[in-house]
Amino acid sequence: MGGSVRRVQRRTLTLLVITQIIGGIGVAIGITVGALLSARMAGVGMSGLPGSGAVIGGALLAVPVTRLVQARGRRPGMALAYLVGALGAVLVVLAAVLGSVPLLFLGMFLFGGGTAANLQARYVAVDLAAPERRGRDLSLVVWSATIGSVAAPNLADLADRAVAGLHLPVLSGAFVVSGVAFALSAAAIAVSMRPDPLLLARTVDGSSTPAPHRPSGVRAGARVVAGLPDARLAIAAVATGHLVMVAVMSMTPVHLGEGHADADLLRIVGIVLSVHIAGMYGLSPVTGWLADRYGRRPVIVGGLTLLITACAVAGTAGHDTPMLTLGLALLGLGWSGTMVGGSTLLSESVPQDGRPAVQGLSDLVMGVAGAGAGALSGAVVAFGGYGTLTVLAAMAALPVLALALRSRGVSTPGSVEEM
Repeated sequence: MGGSVRRVQRRTLTLLVITQIIGGIGVAIGITVGALLSARMAGVGMSGLPGSGAVIGGALLAVPVTRLVQARGRRPGMALAYLVGALGAVLVVLAAVLGSVPLLFLGMFLFGGGTAANLQARYVAVDLAAPERRGRDLSLVVWSATIGSVAAPNLADLADRAVAGLHLPVLSGAFVVSGVAFALSAAAIAVSMRPDPLLLARTVDGSSTPAPHRPSGVRAGARVVAGLPDARLAIAAVATGHLVMVAVMSMTPVHLGEGHADADLLRIVGIVLSVHIAGMYGLSPVTGWLADRYGRRPVIVGGLTLLITACAVAGTAGHDTPMLTLGLALLGLGWSGTMVGGSTLLSESVPQDGRPAVQGLSDLVMGVAGAGAGALSGAVVAFGGYGTLTVLAAMAALPVLALALRSRGVSTPGSVEEM
């Protein structure tokens, strides 16, 4: 890799770190209070639906965003996703003011654009990365969301007080902060992501496929993945990790609400989710180093094992806040293993021209899996309890763990593992 390309990679990573911090605040502060706001407006049984709407919104938005990325590069795609997220945040605030549940659902659907942009950033990080550093560069971008995301849950109450002069409903101030954060991230990407890392990577790689013939869209991505076992495992690992994490995390604030008074609830939820988010992002550089040093598949196996352990701890904790906090920390660590290991394996197991389509497919599958979990989680908790939810989540991880353990290939740093 030439010196000029390395300079662009360093500049791109710096920009991604900054926007991940800002965007991480926007995503995390909205997700923190989203279930609580939904429970107040629509009831506990429906409280998972708006959150799942954000997940499915991010997943479905990945389709047009990926087409835009394939045609014009990473910069316009990420900027568009952030702007859609900002619009969604505005609609959530309006829904709270009007007391409109349908508008809340629409706003949360579009809010998923912020999540889609943050998730796309991990793929931008490996466009120009040296093979032996793909895991670490990707995990650096994942880690950078820690700063904003860990602080954000504890800012929910402050956000409400900051916009008190606007006389907005309780809990809606968080989405004002989200909208501003997404708009700032979109502006930074649009102005500063030059040259575009994907377009430069195609030049460096010598890709000669004409734009109209490059794989584009979900179906094209599926055709590419069909013949690549490593890519299939990577997508399954990322999707399953997200499914388990969303199912358990989204209902934890509601579960805590059953055992704590309103006066203490936001503070306790903030602490528990901050620890959870620290688990997701805080040790991701270590996860990336492990993926580069020991291979992508062992990191995926470790992540799935931690997810199952997390479900066991959280599911048996009752309303014991320290035990729930431990369970949510393990849940975050497990998600990090599947996300970093799976995303790195996916990016390097697919040819350059096919990567955006396959990456878009992966985000779509991940989003649908998480949305399904979020949509059902409220009903499961309402009828079977939080413990039942954790049992079902753990069961979802077992088949993929078996797949990852089967016929484990020998891997080398930066190489594609054999299935």
